[in-house]
Amino acid sequence: MTARTSHILLVFSAFLAGLVIFLGVILFMTQYQGTGGGLSAIGGPFKLIDQDGKPITDQDFRGRPFLVFFGYTHCPDICPTTLFEMSEVLRVLGKDADQVNALFVTVDPERDTAAMMKDYLSSFDSHLRGATGDQKAIDAVEKAYRVYAKKVLIGNGDYSMDHTALVYLMDKQGRFVAPFKLDRKAEAAAADLRRYR
Repeated sequence: MTARTSHILLVFSAFLAGLVIFLGVILFMTQYQGTGGGLSAIGGPFKLIDQDGKPITDQDFRGRPFLVFFGYTHCPDICPTTLFEMSEVLRVLGKDADQVNALFVTVDPERDTAAMMKDYLSSFDSHLRGATGDQKAIDAVEKAYRVYAKKVLIGNGDYSMDHTALVYLMDKQGRFVAPFKLDRKAEAAAADLRRYR
C-alpha cells in the first residue's frame, strides 16, 4: 500500500466517522425534540407534592419556561453542584427569575419527604421548588421525562441513587426544548433562559 493510498483511506475514514457523529446528533435531536407541532417525547402530566406539602401538577408550570432536575437530598456531589449552578442562573436573572420556574424532583421519595426537601432547598435560591410523592407518582414522572434512577446499596443498610443528571429546559407549554447547559458562565445561561420567557 502506497503512502498516497494510506492517506486517502485515512481521510475517508475520518469523513465516515464525522458522518456517523453528525447522524447520531440529528437522530438524538429528532427523537427528543419532536417536530413542529408534534408532542414532545419528554415531559408530560404529573401530580406531586412540593416542599410545603402542597399538591403541584404540570399545569402549575404552564405559561413560563422552566428547568427540571432530578436528584436526591443525600446526593454527595452532582445534585448540590447542579442546584447551586441553577441558583446562580436564577440570581443573575434578578427580577426576571419571577418569569421562569425551576423544579427539583426527587428520585428518592423513601427518604425525601416534603420536610426534608424544604430543609435541603433552604440552601439554594428561593425560586427552586422541590417535588416529591409516593413511589408510584415518582415512577410516573421519571417515565415521562425518560429519567433513569436506581437504588445502589452501599453497605450497613445505606444506599445511594444512580440517576440521570440532566437539566431539562421546558417551554411555556411544558414541551421539551433541549438539555440546559450549566457548564458555562451563569450570565450566558441566564441570557439563554431569558429567550424563552
